[in-house]
Amino acid sequence: MSGAEQTGPLLTQDGVPLKVSLRRSQQRIKMRAFLLVVPLLVFIMISFVVPIASLFTRSVDDMLVNEVLPLTFEELKNWDGQSVPDEPLFAAMFQDLKNADKIDVGRVSTRMNYEKSGWKSLLKKTARMMKKIKEPPYKDKMIDIHDRWGDVEFWQSLSAMKDPYTLGYYLNAVDLKYGYEKSIEQQPENRQVYVLLWKRTLLVSLLVTVFCLVLGYPVAHLLATLPISKSNLLMICVLIPFWTSLLVRIVSWMVMLQQEGVVNDTLVALGLPEELRLPMMYNFTGTLIVMTQILLPFMILPIYSVMKTIPPSYMRAAQNLGATPSLAFIRVYLPQTLPGVGAGSILVFIVAIGYYITPELVGGKDGRLIGNFIAFHMQNTLNWGLAAAMGVILLFGILILYWLYDKIVGIDNMKMG
Repeated sequence: MSGAEQTGPLLTQDGVPLKVSLRRSQQRIKMRAFLLVVPLLVFIMISFVVPIASLFTRSVDDMLVNEVLPLTFEELKNWDGQSVPDEPLFAAMFQDLKNADKIDVGRVSTRMNYEKSGWKSLLKKTARMMKKIKEPPYKDKMIDIHDRWGDVEFWQSLSAMKDPYTLGYYLNAVDLKYGYEKSIEQQPENRQVYVLLWKRTLLVSLLVTVFCLVLGYPVAHLLATLPISKSNLLMICVLIPFWTSLLVRIVSWMVMLQQEGVVNDTLVALGLPEELRLPMMYNFTGTLIVMTQILLPFMILPIYSVMKTIPPSYMRAAQNLGATPSLAFIRVYLPQTLPGVGAGSILVFIVAIGYYITPELVGGKDGRLIGNFIAFHMQNTLNWGLAAAMGVILLFGILILYWLYDKIVGIDNMKMG
């Protein structure tokens, strides 16, 4: 072998430089790994990223009304906003309605009705009657069709929809709305319900989390410290709810908590006057009781998984050094269980804040939460923009909760098992 060949690049058997061959090999390994995770990646994109992106888009989308009424919004810029519009704005609205598809007019009327009640019937009646209008002027003829065309407030409400993207749904979700020229105003008093719902949802979630912690911590401690035979039996009792249908559990509670139910009958048998039977169904109390029972295992299991890893010798060592059992528990045992407490608390709170089925069945008027109104708007009023905005607010609330948890406790300390 010559001296020049000894100083050149190392080659593989097929004559390819070794460095190039290694790089190609690494690329093949990376490509193989990427192909293995592609199905999971596609599944996550379809089931999580796309719906979340759609949720964001829907919460600010206001394109439809701008696409159907382009001439109206263009002419709206020339209106003074204080008096009944002049003929050009009526002509623009007439032309837009004439050009629009019947289905689009229906969808736009539904959207406009969210801003001011009455738009839907106004547009539908006008669309039916406008065939009789053969030529301008349109102002007096449209007002003859429906006198709401002469109401300044209806025209002013158009200014809230003049842009293809809006934050109006987010304002509606906190009892605010756009006024003329997008000034922010309070909703009328009889429509201010969402702030109350947000407060109630947070209160229920917080109380359920506290109740689950108070009830679950001792149970988790028993699970971690009892002999294996007894702890297995107790673990079965904890897991039984997971093996039972959620609907069955809720219905069972409805049977137990009603006025003539098991709980009230027992209290009456113990001496409670018949007329003082406790109201525990279709109210705030019923929601708390049932949600606490359903979510209790979500608190017990993370705490138990952490307690199981704590050596019993720690407590004995603390007591041998002079600490009382209660002091040893507080200073030695309790701090080591905080990762499990944090994980259980955040898990229960997040599940509770978006709960739907239990408040719907046992909550009644006083126990319904924000999740019930999201479903209401998606199924009944078809106000998907408002429902999406409330969903996004919930999502950001949970992210803020994670951020606070990370700042206070540290996300690295969270242990699920």
